[in-house]
Amino acid sequence: MILYGISNCDTVKKAKSWLEKNNLDYHFHDFRKQGLESAIIQDWLSQIDWQKLLNKRSTTWRNLDAKTQQSVNAENIIQLLVENPTLIKRPVLKVNGIINIGFNADTYQGIFN
Repeated sequence: MILYGISNCDTVKKAKSWLEKNNLDYHFHDFRKQGLESAIIQDWLSQIDWQKLLNKRSTTWRNLDAKTQQSVNAENIIQLLVENPTLIKRPVLKVNGIINIGFNADTYQGIFN
């Protein structure tokens, strides 16, 4: 199991806390520090829509110029996320090859029961 995110994100902290409280072992991948390869994002996008993965409420999104924001699409999203991993909605949890975006205690409970 891999939990992807950034260390200082409150939602990632909640997910980590939940996993630890439930005695679940996981590997944490900080994509701000460790980066992300396009193959990882491609794998995620084979399961979820790119618009669900893109965090338009992030500071990084707000700091992009309007032209870039308006031109984001399925063809260029991978490159954009590789270059700006903080545009990814967090956390991303990969369990048995299945991707879950965001954190919700009830959802996590359902995954592990």
